[in-house]
Amino acid sequence: MPLYDCMLLLKPHVRKESMIELASRVGKHVYKRNGVLTEIKSFGQVQLGYGIKKLDGRYYQGQLMQMTMMATPNINKELHYLNKEDRLLRWLLVKHRDVKFGLDFLSEEDSRNELSRLPRSSIFNFNEDDDDDDDEYDSDQEGKQT
Repeated sequence: MPLYDCMLLLKPHVRKESMIELASRVGKHVYKRNGVLTEIKSFGQVQLGYGIKKLDGRYYQGQLMQMTMMATPNINKELHYLNKEDRLLRWLLVKHRDVKFGLDFLSEEDSRNELSRLPRSSIFNFNEDDDDDDDEYDSDQEGKQT
């Protein structure tokens, strides 16, 4: 099953409970068709580049949500019921194409080169003594107090 991102742009006044209910409804729809919801992200309130006109006014802000899912290829047709959802300003379904995770996206030779670029030492050097910075701060504070 391919991986999809469903972007939902909701009206700015929609309550959090209503957003969760809409996300669960989409998730149940995907699950009934043997799909899996892998991730849900909320980006909160966003400013729009242009106003979106709806029957109840023009909106310059919205609440953005991203749902990542593995679903059957006909999920686009099955989600068209979202067009009738009055809480939504827009929705978009994007298919991930040729997605490979980790070092699978590199060939074997490239992956060896990729790993060789990483430093062999830890990013945390525990041998250094960083207490010198604290001493400078203490001496600056003493100078200001006198």
